Amino acid sequence: MKKIVLIALSLTASVAFAHNCPNEMKAIDAKMPMANLSPADMTKVKVLREEGEKQHKAGNHGESMKALGEAKKILGI
Repeated sequence: MKKIVLIALSLTASVAFAHNCPNEMKAIDAKMPMANLSPADMTKVKVLREEGEKQHKAGNHGESMKALGEAKKILGI
């Protein structure tokens, strides 16, 4: 019974991560136009945002969230 519960919890966590990636991308997209960043930092944010979307589409939600989190940190979100 414990195994079933653990499996269900891990699947739920994976699905939750998967559904949060688009929200993170939307937050980044909304902040970028008004961000006062150096060109180098803005390029880095764009690269991280693209990497996050690529990883999300590939099903690698942990990696997606990591890249998106780094982009959000640079943006000050």
